[in-house]
Amino acid sequence: MLFFQWNIDELMEEIWDRCNMLRIYTKPKGQVPDYDEPVILHSERNPSIEEFCMRLHKNLINEFSHALVWGKSAKHQPQRCGKDHILMDEDIVQLCKKSGSAK
Repeated sequence: MLFFQWNIDELMEEIWDRCNMLRIYTKPKGQVPDYDEPVILHSERNPSIEEFCMRLHKNLINEFSHALVWGKSAKHQPQRCGKDHILMDEDIVQLCKKSGSAK
């Protein structure tokens, strides 16, 4: 009798890779990242912070100042980034609004 050792975590990683999707996690200021509900972006388009903002809300980019990014795409943890920064799978992003922006 053969027994197969299934590794669900490895299977899920392979599915994400084959579907060309990225999981980007949000991090509200002063809180821990939200690992339960990532923002899903397609990797073929090399998604930027701007595309991430547009996925959350189309007007968010108008109030955007910069983002703090933790993860594979950041040179140091965290890295202060502009809207053109290219994101990678499982990056964590904290968006910062312009000073004086309406809440």
